[in-house]
Amino acid sequence: MTHDHGGDGPPVLFCHATGFHGRYWDPIIERVRDRFRCIALDFRGHGDSVLPAEVGLDWWAMADDVLAVVDAFDLAAVRAVGHSMGGAAIAMAELTRPGTFSVAWMFEPILFPASPPGAPKRANPLAESARRRREVFESREQAYERYLSRPPFSRVEPEALRAYVDYGFADQRDGTVRLKCRGETEASTFESSATGAFERIGEIATAVTVCGSGDGDRPAEVAPLVAARLPRGRLESYPDLTHFAPLEAIDRITHSIVATIA
Repeated sequence: MTHDHGGDGPPVLFCHATGFHGRYWDPIIERVRDRFRCIALDFRGHGDSVLPAEVGLDWWAMADDVLAVVDAFDLAAVRAVGHSMGGAAIAMAELTRPGTFSVAWMFEPILFPASPPGAPKRANPLAESARRRREVFESREQAYERYLSRPPFSRVEPEALRAYVDYGFADQRDGTVRLKCRGETEASTFESSATGAFERIGEIATAVTVCGSGDGDRPAEVAPLVAARLPRGRLESYPDLTHFAPLEAIDRITHSIVATIA
């Protein structure tokens, strides 16, 4: 599923994080539509996209979703903006089809170095948490208030949280609302994040700005490694923000995106 926001200027494709959807980019897109033609996608199993039984959640397939949007809109000289999984999908799409993107901006792309042979398999606390996530609320307003009251969403700007909640839930016949990205789908997506792409990103010739937060989690630790490995990588640090930075500091992140893709 794609969301074509229109706008004037060169095309920009916005790619979201695991468990999210393309519409949480709305506040940033509203700030740049006077300069760019903006398109956001919902990856398979997320937002308004479906997940047929025979379709998997492999992240190289997420890269195929990115390329499918590029082809469907016949885009050229595309600017790419990605958050977390979205950044990784952009990188893997560029590896699959070099030259797809003219420039890219990524916040903490999930491009982790492969574990050494024989290393014990890591538990995935994000997957475990996703399987426990509450999916149904009496209303969007109830969901909004609950998210606002506890981390990590308690740090998010209200404008961004509204976009996430308004478009992240589906109306049910009994009047309740349910998360569009089901907990099991989110968990399975997290568990598919070992792609081997980190070892190949030295092949990417596109100029890339990689941003990292100061929350100390693994995506923040790996962001400098990704930037250093990219031939035309550049690192930006946001020590006061977390992995949810695109929703926490809309104006600052918009400024960074525009500085990269303009």
